Amino acid sequence: MATDGTLPDSKVDVLIIGAGPAGLMSACWMAHCGVTTRIVDKRNNKIYCGQADGLQCRSLEIFDSLGFADRAWKEANHMIEICMWNPGPDGAIRRSDRIPDTIVGLSRFQQSVIHQGRVERFFLDNIKKYSKNTIQVERGVLPESLEIDETKVEDDSAYPVTVKLRHLTEEESTPEQQINGSKVSDGIFRSNLIQEDDEDDLIRKSKSRAGTGEVVHAKYVIGCDGARSWTRRALGFELQGEATDFIWGVLDIIPITDFPDIRMRCAIHSAEDGSLMVIPRENKMVRLYIQLKEVTPDASGRADRSKITPEIILNAAQKIISPYKIDYEYCDWWTAYQIGQRVGTDFDAHKRVFLAGDAVHTHSPKAGQGMNVSMQDAYNLGWKVALASKGIAKRSILGTYGSERRRIAQDLIDFDHRFSRLFSGRPAKDVMDEEGVSMEEFKDAFEKGNRFASGLIVNYGPSELVIKAPEPSEEGDQRKVDGSAVTGLSADALAKKQALAPGLPIGMRFNSYKILNQSDARPWHFQERLKSNGRFRVVLFAGNILNLEQAKRVEKFCEALDAPTSFYRTANPAGSSLDTVIEVLTIHSAKRTETELLRDFPEVLHPFDPHTGWDYDKVFVDDESYHEGFGDAYANYGVDKERGCVVVARPDQHVGWIGELEDFEGLQKYFEGCLVLGPKV
Repeated sequence: MATDGTLPDSKVDVLIIGAGPAGLMSACWMAHCGVTTRIVDKRNNKIYCGQADGLQCRSLEIFDSLGFADRAWKEANHMIEICMWNPGPDGAIRRSDRIPDTIVGLSRFQQSVIHQGRVERFFLDNIKKYSKNTIQVERGVLPESLEIDETKVEDDSAYPVTVKLRHLTEEESTPEQQINGSKVSDGIFRSNLIQEDDEDDLIRKSKSRAGTGEVVHAKYVIGCDGARSWTRRALGFELQGEATDFIWGVLDIIPITDFPDIRMRCAIHSAEDGSLMVIPRENKMVRLYIQLKEVTPDASGRADRSKITPEIILNAAQKIISPYKIDYEYCDWWTAYQIGQRVGTDFDAHKRVFLAGDAVHTHSPKAGQGMNVSMQDAYNLGWKVALASKGIAKRSILGTYGSERRRIAQDLIDFDHRFSRLFSGRPAKDVMDEEGVSMEEFKDAFEKGNRFASGLIVNYGPSELVIKAPEPSEEGDQRKVDGSAVTGLSADALAKKQALAPGLPIGMRFNSYKILNQSDARPWHFQERLKSNGRFRVVLFAGNILNLEQAKRVEKFCEALDAPTSFYRTANPAGSSLDTVIEVLTIHSAKRTETELLRDFPEVLHPFDPHTGWDYDKVFVDDESYHEGFGDAYANYGVDKERGCVVVARPDQHVGWIGELEDFEGLQKYFEGCLVLGPKV
């Protein structure tokens, strides 16, 4: 057998393993923040069909902050209504209810569907643009070993993680299909029905060829390599949870049917033949999630995947949807899976190697959460790793990733556990049928689940990044760092700070209402100004700036902000612009036509550049627009229109701190707790 001899080695700030949605979200942050990065994937090509398809409201908000929500929104099929179908007295299915798919008023976006391959394309184009083509997915590359030098993990300048990589041939990196020779792609190779892993065999084959290996020394590694994650296994971590006996098949087809709601999202319970979910897709396609009652696990607890074919899945769908007919001529993709809910024992090792997405939690796909929660894991983690790797943020903030996202993963598992059993259960025949599922209970779970699934009720617990009092639901957090421990303030004092803006719950994402640019009267959703570029935002609700006393309060706050020793000036790397790390945005409540940018607002709120003049894009007003109505932001945020307040938005748009204009010391402490302040090289 040939040997590699001395392997070439290199250094990189961040190595990402896996180029699915979580890996690409991680790479996207690195591109936007200017971090040297490599991203590798053992498969030789991106996804072109099938896999995940649901985009929840929060994911679209995140896409907008990155700059490509418009592409997804235009191409996707928008989900407007859900129809419930249940057995009637005669046992035949009939439409029993209609509910809105997305709760009205939650977001400026609604749930939509588009296949994962297009989402990955949007990411790849965005990464290319912002990295100036320096970050590219390296396909057919597989990690062989991972080592962490524990003596160097606390050294900010060190590269303590060593990963050996192997380069595969085209044949080795092509996944096997379930039915050889079929023109229809399947996703069985990614399904949890597959337990065996092919990495060892692929590494053995690669080793037999000279020049296929290399060594990479990284500051940080992010493992986004799926439910059978190589990275997780290399760290010795496990997924803990259980599998059920429920087996489901999935078909992406252009349906030929007389079912009247085929272009609506539908939850269908048959009397005896199982359940089915209809997801209308783009390009006339429909995705069917079909319970396979005739396929059962064997003694080992796993179903025999060789017995599952598109024909068997369609036959099950035809029984469930009867007396309506359904067939197809075109099938784009199919797969099958066994419902199971598991959460990782650990989310990181030494705050140097992290796991995100399916690598650290798995669940059923019917709630449209897999791709969304995976991307949102990486959205939470990416900016923290980027700022820590650049020496802008303290490494201690990396510990908040596990505490914040573990709660979300556990909430998701709990929700999915209940939802999947209600969906898979037989409908109750009457009130005395204790083994059957109450359809009223199912509808209630569906409606509550939609709110959860939107991603908009995520509420991070207290830490150095979220200054608030702990809540009962947060007692499960592993890191017991609450707001009072960071600030020395009592829970009552912290509650009073929250009362300054009750419509902006600390720990939740910054909700969005329309405001106007002071200088040109253009209306904006405020969230549109919170771009994902690694910056924190200090949002000054300046109140009634025309009131003399309020103007003095604003002026005093701005004097402190502009002082040489303030966090605003000492957070920036040497030679960078004033708002490289922290951007100050202002929303006032006086009449736009009675105020003037240069007359009424201190210079620090609209800085002057000798080359480009005044900055006209940082001061906004809560006023009525000519064409888009009145957002009434102050009222919706619950902020006093005379006195205002100050709010910190983290780089991921979550609210981190709220205080009075006079509480500059508290604001300073917030940034001292999470950023590296002072002179930088």
